[in-house]
Amino acid sequence: MGCLRIWSVLTCLVSVSLVVESRDSSWGGLYPRESASREVKSLDGLWNFRLSPLLDAEKGFREEWYAQPLSKSGPVISMAVPSSYNDITQDKDLRDHIGWAWYDRLFYVPTRWQTDKQRVVLRLGSAHYNSIIYVNGHSLTSHEGGHLPIMADITTKLVYGKENLVTVAINNTLTPETIPQGTIVEHNDPSRYPPGYFAQSYNFDFTNYAGIHRPVYIYTTPQTFIEDILITTDINGANGVITYNVTHGNTMIGPSRSGEVGCSMKLLDIEGDHVTSAMGCQGTIVVTNASLWWPYLMSENPGYMYTLLVAVSDAEGNLDLYPHKVGIRTLGWNSTTLTINSKPLYLRGCGKHEDADIRGKGVDYALIVKDFSLLKWLGANSFRTSHYPYAEEIMDMADKEGIMIIDESPAVGLSGFDEALMNKHISVMQELVQRDKNRPSVIMWSVGNEPKSNQAPALNYFSKVVSATKSADPSRPVTCVLNKPKEKEYAASSLDVILVNRYYSWYGDTGHLEVIKMQTITEFSEWHLLHNKPVMISEYGAGSLPGYHMDPAWTWSEEYQAELMIRNFEAFDELRSKGYFVGEMIWNFADFSTPQEYNRPGACMKGLFTRSRQPKMAGHLMRARYWSLAQKLSNLTVPCGTGTFGYIMGL
Repeated sequence: MGCLRIWSVLTCLVSVSLVVESRDSSWGGLYPRESASREVKSLDGLWNFRLSPLLDAEKGFREEWYAQPLSKSGPVISMAVPSSYNDITQDKDLRDHIGWAWYDRLFYVPTRWQTDKQRVVLRLGSAHYNSIIYVNGHSLTSHEGGHLPIMADITTKLVYGKENLVTVAINNTLTPETIPQGTIVEHNDPSRYPPGYFAQSYNFDFTNYAGIHRPVYIYTTPQTFIEDILITTDINGANGVITYNVTHGNTMIGPSRSGEVGCSMKLLDIEGDHVTSAMGCQGTIVVTNASLWWPYLMSENPGYMYTLLVAVSDAEGNLDLYPHKVGIRTLGWNSTTLTINSKPLYLRGCGKHEDADIRGKGVDYALIVKDFSLLKWLGANSFRTSHYPYAEEIMDMADKEGIMIIDESPAVGLSGFDEALMNKHISVMQELVQRDKNRPSVIMWSVGNEPKSNQAPALNYFSKVVSATKSADPSRPVTCVLNKPKEKEYAASSLDVILVNRYYSWYGDTGHLEVIKMQTITEFSEWHLLHNKPVMISEYGAGSLPGYHMDPAWTWSEEYQAELMIRNFEAFDELRSKGYFVGEMIWNFADFSTPQEYNRPGACMKGLFTRSRQPKMAGHLMRARYWSLAQKLSNLTVPCGTGTFGYIMGL
């Protein structure tokens, strides 16, 4: 098997990437947005696609598939971008593939881009897990980890007036050194397995979808360009305060008088009307009688966003413009409370997944609109990006709609906690913060989900990961979603807010709904007493098969899921009255795909909605619950008919 022994499936394969001409991509750049100085061209659509042979994973590199269109070196199929490749076809080998997959497509660029001496950038929203990017046969960049953007300056590799070739090689293998972790298990018994047989396992319960999951763009900037924008906001009486820091870059094409770069700002309101202006690459803007960014159902005008039109110019006449959305709000936290704009927060939401039939984790604009419509129908004000960073298009919608986000890294189920893993984890958090740092919807960073934090090395590990995250962004609290017993847990002491997953009467005391209230109140009271920090439940729930009914309630029936929720609600209300319980998030928003397992019928069935986004009994019940809370906490009018179901269920 050579390189295919155990986890060398990944480590050896990455080594065959030849010489990548630029360093690994750790900063995906500002999201491609058109302006008077920038053009954006989408490369989404049908790409050519091929898998590397399972037992000859190096073949594509050895035969230099990137040097010419894939169709010239062998058979290809069409593959939708963005999408996961797993569920697109009827091919089981494609669905279950572990190793390298290859994409390519041809594209043109306008010749005037060359005439105008434009910088040209290629950007992939994400590719899971390891990726190498080629343009016209040149390896330009690589990226380890899915879920975050990849950027490469392709200016000098383009040909104008002719077709250009972009090739992407992606490897979805997970090992103990990747985030998230996995293991390659080799089966050597020739009486039971064919030669070279191996399997991928991983410590999480959702499908390890692979592919180019998010939009692919090429875009232009002038030679002097806006590299990054850092924004923080504050409130001073009726006024909003926007502090900004603009970083600029230069392609160094031709002569340049360094240092002669200026910045100017124009702030526009939600209607596009001018509010105020400022000069300088760093500074503060005071917005008189500011409209604040409020969460959904905390204001009649939630999700209010200004536009900061940033301009950078140099002595050569280059002018770059970038429109950046800004929501003015403040966050606060102490030992008992979370606040937004100095008002206490109570999070009511759910865990989610980027997951849908056929497209897997691929970005789907119709699905984004549907999911946010359902969140608002529920009366939810928040969700967690379990268990990885979500697409920027989803985050944009959260900003716009006023839905608060607990922004989570892909560090799910971690164990081991050695220094190499810690450094990689820190890099992932820094990359995540760099991408989402300016988003008003992001109210908390989560460094991971359900780590094996009962292992003693977790104490130092999470102390350093949390500290690095807070150094990257001190303006938001940092958490990690825990599930180990509090007496044998080493991560919580480093966190600002304690989030705990608990499935009383599901994974333990199954069927005994009567113990939920007592056990939940006891446990979360003790978490607060132990750490003197705000606490919330980040997962609870039960599976239900749509249309399966039993009375009295029985596990897997819709009645059991609903009654389990009601017993939890009773506990949450008592905990909330104590002043330190700051939120409830059910698992899960919608049923989602899981690995093939004997204990799941192809999916996790804990959703309020089916995978096709139809409400179960639990969805109607949760709507009654969340709108009831909105009425109590914000004196809102409950939509007509919402309370009927809650009344029937005894709420």
